[in-house]
Amino acid sequence: MTNDSQAQAEAGTAEGQGPVEISPDEARQLQEKREELFEEFEIRDGFPREVLREAEERTDGVQAEIEAELDERQDLRDLTAWTTDPIDAQDFDDAISVREEEDAYRLWVHIADVTHYVHPDSAMWEEAVQRGNTVYLPAYTVHMLPPTLAETVCSLVPDEDRLAHTVEMELDPETLSFEEIDIYKSVIRSDERLTYGECEQRLEDPDAPLHDENTRAFELADRMHEQRKEDGSLVLNPRRDRAHTIIEECMLKANKAVTHELMWNRGVEAMYRVHPQPTPDQWNDALREIQELNGVSIPSDKWDDPRKAVNGALETSPDRMLSKIQRAVLKVMPRAKYMNDPFGGHHALNFDIYGHFTSPIRRLSDLINHWIVHENDVPEDLIALCDRASDRQKDGETVERLYKGFMEEIGLDPYAVNNRGVVTVDADGDVVDDEGLPPAED
Repeated sequence: MTNDSQAQAEAGTAEGQGPVEISPDEARQLQEKREELFEEFEIRDGFPREVLREAEERTDGVQAEIEAELDERQDLRDLTAWTTDPIDAQDFDDAISVREEEDAYRLWVHIADVTHYVHPDSAMWEEAVQRGNTVYLPAYTVHMLPPTLAETVCSLVPDEDRLAHTVEMELDPETLSFEEIDIYKSVIRSDERLTYGECEQRLEDPDAPLHDENTRAFELADRMHEQRKEDGSLVLNPRRDRAHTIIEECMLKANKAVTHELMWNRGVEAMYRVHPQPTPDQWNDALREIQELNGVSIPSDKWDDPRKAVNGALETSPDRMLSKIQRAVLKVMPRAKYMNDPFGGHHALNFDIYGHFTSPIRRLSDLINHWIVHENDVPEDLIALCDRASDRQKDGETVERLYKGFMEEIGLDPYAVNNRGVVTVDADGDVVDDEGLPPAED
């Protein structure tokens, strides 16, 4: 057992408890339910052979290709950078670097340069458009891009040169607003792959590697988090650990920087994330429901903005009431969608302009925006691509909800399975089969 998994087990977390054991009959029922849902919602499970062949070809000769790219990219291999992901992550597509300067913070967010390998003339691009996004079910994932690609050349593994798309941000030390934004192709070399648990350990131990860097990253991320709340950003999960706060806030800042650059500095269309606001009556219904919950109250100084009112209730409520408050809000929230114009902004985040950039391996929107940033141009079918991404995200979320509901019907805890995975065992307790990758299609 690794040090991190041992620590997880000792802490009694889901990750440390081992996989959930299911019977062969339960495994069969789950497979049949997946097949039923995939057919109904046209979820493509296995990849066509042409796509798999193309992915294999693009992973050949990686180091020579990266060396050739150094003449055209910024060489950031000497800049301290690291990734932070869940303990069971198989690919690492984002890394960060942070520096506190005399009159500014400087934050780098490095994203795997997926569009170097996946572009509009490729079979993988066409397949990504069909899929729209990665679909995450408990213990089963339907990828947008072939895992072969995601887990090799697009994974920012430690001590290996990798092609990246870097968002470099100079932030005002007081307001944390953008002083300068620079987005460019780079070559990076990650110093370390941290799990969330390891990140917490590094923050606690002054003598640990990357302690100072993670401490600086958390200090900046915590300030960005508090500033977002003060500005009226809705925070439905207020009790995340420090490691999650670092990654969430850095990714939000990078996404905001990219779409700020595209809209205001370049004036080009992009795939923006637009989130309409509930009507006043809908907000009133949600706040009334929250106020009536046992042990929950909305601070008197938060009523001027429903988002701040919800934040206040979440921060002061008993843990057992968190999910009920969240459900009351989600019931009245309109669905966010992708559009080629940011009109209306993102209500929940309270951002005038927002879009996705930091997850091009798992979201079509990010893949498209990577291509737009590099080409400074937009696909001719951008509006159709926005609609496609929105529809496929909705379908993926529906499949996830129905699949989790089915798991509960047959007596399985989807939360436990989602966090721990599953293993199939027979009546004697012997392992029969693990959930594996889907087969290729002809």
